[in-house]
Amino acid sequence: MKIHNTTTNDFLTQQTRRSFLGKSALGIGPLALFSMLQRSAKAESQQTGLNSGVVQPLHFPAKVKRIVHLCMAGGPSHLETFDEKPKLKEMHDQPMPTSFTEGQQIAQLQGQVLKCFGPQFDFQSFGKSGQRISSQFPKLGSMADDLCIVRSMHTDQINHDPAHTLFNTGSSLAGRPSMGSWLLYGLGQETDNLPGYVVLTSVGKGGQAQPIAARQWHSGFLPSRYQGVQFHASGAPVLYLNRPEGITLDQQENVVNTINNLNRQFDSVVHDPEITTRIQQYEMAFRMQSSVPELMDFSGETKETFERYGTTGGDGTFASNCLLARKLLEKDVRFVQVYHRAWDHHGNIKGSIEITAKEVDQASAAFIQDLKDRGLFEDTLIVWGGEFGRTPMGQGSGRDHHIKGFSMLLSGGAVKGGMSYGNTDELGYAAVEKPVHVRDFHATMLKLFGVDHTKLTYKFQGLNFKLTGVEEAHVIDEILS
Repeated sequence: MKIHNTTTNDFLTQQTRRSFLGKSALGIGPLALFSMLQRSAKAESQQTGLNSGVVQPLHFPAKVKRIVHLCMAGGPSHLETFDEKPKLKEMHDQPMPTSFTEGQQIAQLQGQVLKCFGPQFDFQSFGKSGQRISSQFPKLGSMADDLCIVRSMHTDQINHDPAHTLFNTGSSLAGRPSMGSWLLYGLGQETDNLPGYVVLTSVGKGGQAQPIAARQWHSGFLPSRYQGVQFHASGAPVLYLNRPEGITLDQQENVVNTINNLNRQFDSVVHDPEITTRIQQYEMAFRMQSSVPELMDFSGETKETFERYGTTGGDGTFASNCLLARKLLEKDVRFVQVYHRAWDHHGNIKGSIEITAKEVDQASAAFIQDLKDRGLFEDTLIVWGGEFGRTPMGQGSGRDHHIKGFSMLLSGGAVKGGMSYGNTDELGYAAVEKPVHVRDFHATMLKLFGVDHTKLTYKFQGLNFKLTGVEEAHVIDEILS
């Protein structure tokens, strides 16, 4: 006798509502009608390629439709960017008071003599609001009245990869869905010709470029159609998208239709939701063959736009990716992440930030202003920041990883501009006034999209998971307009 080995996950995957009803004696009467309605909804979804999301109706009135996360990968120092600390400057090269550091988690400085390391740049007042911002960010400073500077961020993970994982997924454990995937699952996507969640990356010249992994934008245990899709910043934006040489459009369409018909026949037997995903992704990839080249064509941009961003597009820089991010928003992509890998400054932090700030300052400000000019600012959430901050103690001429306090910028019509929220202590060591955990940011982000973070859940292995986890999370209502 042949024994078929089926794992618990395989069994649970196959036991969808349709599958259970079709294999049981209960699939009659009202239950049969419900199953028919399910099939009808599925057919409509396959026909349009769109997913409407599970949050219907929204829990709150939505204030934003889309989000752009300008991710400064590597951990920007809050002390050289957006958190001015005169006392730390005064105590430069003096012993760090043990009252701050005793018993605290430290990354690479553990067991070493800890000395205060003063801020390497002066700060200036910008805008009518008088926000204090580092002199290395004059362009972002010019947008001060549109910025909310959260100076009291803190996190749990002191090394890059788990800290990125926590910021992206709400957990330091690999395998959880990313926040972009949660948004698509909850709200669906508004474009049929592009993914609803796109990731762009660039590498700077002013610091060690810490690696980032595709699991940061993965869908985890959510269906795979919700995962982010990485677009390459130069060359072919999506690998293997173009038709092979000698294959006509009609021939390829015939192949796609044939494969999808076979997949639908197989799905009618096993009822596996991943097959629906596969069908939709084949169809979307086919449509993307025309939409992506159009997206990557920068010839319609004006000279003034290129000068504003500091790029002509397609050159793989952060500036080019910001311009591409704006084009993606115009195409109704819901979530765009723009990673810039250049902020790991364990040494020569002064010289490194002088380089890195120039790589991102102009384009970040240009992106905000461009959204304002095009009517996209009011219903877009813009997030600027890294996975953690840097220590007020010196690591030679640089700073170590730091989780107790760091800064993040928020902007967009749904956020109060020209204000700061929270504070670290006088040396910039720990968030002491209105501390904001990464989970609080997630809860706030979801509320802006009209979603209650406690109600957006997905059942997996018998548990109801959510982006904000089981820990307490608070919406930061004070910064919302």
